[in-house]
Amino acid sequence: MTDQPLKIGHYRYRILALVFMATTINYFDRSIIGVMAPTLQKLFDWTNKDYAAIMVSFKIAYGIGLFFMGGLIDKVGTKIGYTLSIAIWSIFGMLHAVIKPAFSLIGFIVARFGLGIGESGNFPAAIKTVAEWFPKRDRAFATGIFDASTSVGAILAPFIVGAIVSVEGDRWQIPFLFTGVLSATWVYLWWRTYNKPELHHKLSKAELNYINSDSEPESTERIPWVKTIPRRETWAFALTTVTDGVWWFYLFWGAKFLFEQFAVDINNIGLPFLVIFIMADAGSLLGGLASGALIKKGWSINKARKITLLVNAIIILPVAFVPVVASKWLAVFLIGVGALGHQSWSINSYTLVPDVFPKKATASVIGIGKMVGVAVAIVADIALGSVLDKAGNTGYFWAFIIAGFSYIAILGFVHLLMPKMTPLDDNLEYIKK
Repeated sequence: MTDQPLKIGHYRYRILALVFMATTINYFDRSIIGVMAPTLQKLFDWTNKDYAAIMVSFKIAYGIGLFFMGGLIDKVGTKIGYTLSIAIWSIFGMLHAVIKPAFSLIGFIVARFGLGIGESGNFPAAIKTVAEWFPKRDRAFATGIFDASTSVGAILAPFIVGAIVSVEGDRWQIPFLFTGVLSATWVYLWWRTYNKPELHHKLSKAELNYINSDSEPESTERIPWVKTIPRRETWAFALTTVTDGVWWFYLFWGAKFLFEQFAVDINNIGLPFLVIFIMADAGSLLGGLASGALIKKGWSINKARKITLLVNAIIILPVAFVPVVASKWLAVFLIGVGALGHQSWSINSYTLVPDVFPKKATASVIGIGKMVGVAVAIVADIALGSVLDKAGNTGYFWAFIIAGFSYIAILGFVHLLMPKMTPLDDNLEYIKK
């Protein structure tokens, strides 16, 4: 009689579904203002510099939040840390709806600042959750699944906003209030479902063993986040996040570009954004599958991740031609190609952290790294807003050139800083094989 194969179980995917939901809410909340940007600019008489200032306030807060939120999540745990993050961003997201026209600029700056503080906790908490609940060989795929929700949120925003808000701006407050209901639902489900795998009473022994099958044993002693700062691996990851500025350019300035270049307004932005962000979703899933498949074929983690990143960087190059094309749909397609490549790049760069660092330092390193990306994005927003006011659409030409060529240059520096991706132990020393 042959032995029956041991059933591992799939409870980890319930946890992943909640991370997917949280990130969808996060990006829906974040994307609303980008979709309504042309309408809000007319409604409140903002200049491009004013709009850039509102975007910068979000990014400054996001960067400040990343500086301490990752360490806080590592300290208090994922369950409490994630809840705190979504509660803060939901309160400030709904606060947008009560801003009066006379104080619109300062009001939106304050509301976006609070939103940025709260939203800074999402990715450190999400990556830490994946590191806790998935083995290394499955982390890129799991990260790809939840990272695809960024596009789901970005896709939902134009359709929901377009269905509710008029071109003149009537009912602009309602989409900001909608996320509060979604967030309250998520917090209820999170507290009913989540716990660390080793403490979860619904997790089978077989699934727990599978989750820990390719990870080094860790002590319960905390690693102070400041201890991760001197590591070259921290800054290698930080370099990969510089491209977040490109993603945010698509998200916050994409609707404005399509409006100014091709007269795409709030009532017909939905379909172009659907195309762009479905392509981005494909990048999230394919990128995760690609590096995971290469690892399962026997490639080293180092080779699998970096070859995947190189392919992504090459795929992204044609986005540099967007400003010179005459067709709206060709421009949308090329932006979609850039978004596809970026999402694949992003999920593989996220997995570099738990590939190298202990799980208990993951949120700290993610926070530090993404703070660097935010700082670069702030400079880009200020520069783009200024150029657009002074020189018109010339600013978009240079923005897309940078969007196309930055990835391949960054990958070279990442390899110099982290050539072998040797894992680190609890003392952040290289593990000797």
